[in-house]
Amino acid sequence: MIIRPQAPSALTLLFSLKGSIIPAIWRKVLFTMLVSSAVVAIHGTLFHFKVILTATPFTLWGLTLAIFLGFRNTVAYQRFWEARTLWGELLIVSRNLTRQSLSLLPGLAPEQRRSLAEGLVAFAQALRNQLRGDPQDERAKQWLAQGPGAQGQPKHNLPNAVLGELGRRYMAAAHRAEGGMAAQLNIDQQLSRLSYVLGGCERIKGTPIPYPYILMLHRVVHVYCFLLPFCLVDSIGWFTPVAVCVLAYTFFGLDALGDQIADPFDKQPNDLPLDAMCRNLEIAVLELLDEPAPAPLHPRDGVLL
Repeated sequence: MIIRPQAPSALTLLFSLKGSIIPAIWRKVLFTMLVSSAVVAIHGTLFHFKVILTATPFTLWGLTLAIFLGFRNTVAYQRFWEARTLWGELLIVSRNLTRQSLSLLPGLAPEQRRSLAEGLVAFAQALRNQLRGDPQDERAKQWLAQGPGAQGQPKHNLPNAVLGELGRRYMAAAHRAEGGMAAQLNIDQQLSRLSYVLGGCERIKGTPIPYPYILMLHRVVHVYCFLLPFCLVDSIGWFTPVAVCVLAYTFFGLDALGDQIADPFDKQPNDLPLDAMCRNLEIAVLELLDEPAPAPLHPRDGVLL
C-alpha cells in the first residue's frame, strides 16, 4: 500500500512517480506516442491510402469505453474494500479472543494464553502466505505440530488446519479453566467469525473478474489509442502525439489500476499491506497479554507491504 502525505503539494501531485501508475504503463504510452508521431509524419496515409476518421465515432467509442472502465474499476475496488474489511475483522476477532482468554478464563496459565495468542498470529500469517502464493512460514507449522489434534497428513490448506487446531485448544483451555458454557459459546462465536474471514478471502482470491471481460477491455483500449491519431492528425497536426499521450495515459492507467486492485492480496504497490497487518495483529494480542511485542513495520520507499 502506498503511504503518501495527507496534504501533498501541487508539484508532488503533478510530477511525482512514487505511487503513480506511470511505471506500469509508460511503455504503452510511449509506443502510442511513437505511433502518433509516425501517423503525423505520413500525414495519415497508410499504403498510399488516406485514412479518414472523424471525431464522431471516437466520441461515442470513448464514452462507452470510459463507462466500461469505470464499471470494471468499481468492481475491482469493491473486491479491494471487501478484502480490507475481512482483514480488519481478523484483527478485531483476534483482540476479542485474547481479551476473552483473560476475562472469561481467569484460571488459565500465562504460557497457555501465550500459546493461544501465537496460534492467532500463526493463522494470520498462514492466511497471508496462502493468499499470496508464498511458501508457508515454519512458525505456523511448528505451532500446529505442537497439538495432538494436528498430527497426520500434510495440510494443503494450512490456515484451515490452524483454525481447527485453535478451536480444539480454546475449548480444551475453557474446560481446564472451568470457563462455563457461556464462555465456550462466546469463544466459539469468535472462532466462527475467523472461519468467515477465511472463506471470504478464499472467495475473493479464487473468483477473479471474468477473463473475457478483461480481454475485451484490453483490446478495445489498445485499438482506440492506436486509431486515434488518424482522427486528430488533420485537425491538430503535430500536437497529435501530445493529445494522444494524455488520452492513452488516462485509458491505460485506468486499465492497469483495475488490474492491480482486482487482486488485493498481491505485492504490488496498490495492494493490501498484509505483512504490516500481520505485524499489527501480533502487537495487539501480545500487548493485551503484557508480553514483549515487536516493532511495527514501516514503509520502504513510500510503500508498505
